[in-house]
Amino acid sequence: MTGASPTVWGAVAGAVLALTALAFGFWGMVLVAALGAIGGLVGAAVSGRINLRAAVDAARGRRVG
Repeated sequence: MTGASPTVWGAVAGAVLALTALAFGFWGMVLVAALGAIGGLVGAAVSGRINLRAAVDAARGRRVG
């Protein structure tokens, strides 16, 4: 699924979260979603797709540029 569209990835993510909610309840699903988001951010930072330092500076109200 390397060339899959964002719609397909969204559907897969929704299905995984739905199955997680059925298996582990609401808080288990929240944990899976949070850890997935953290993993996605770490992966994007490692691959160079996002600049975490600039994002943190922007969140703190510092000028990015």
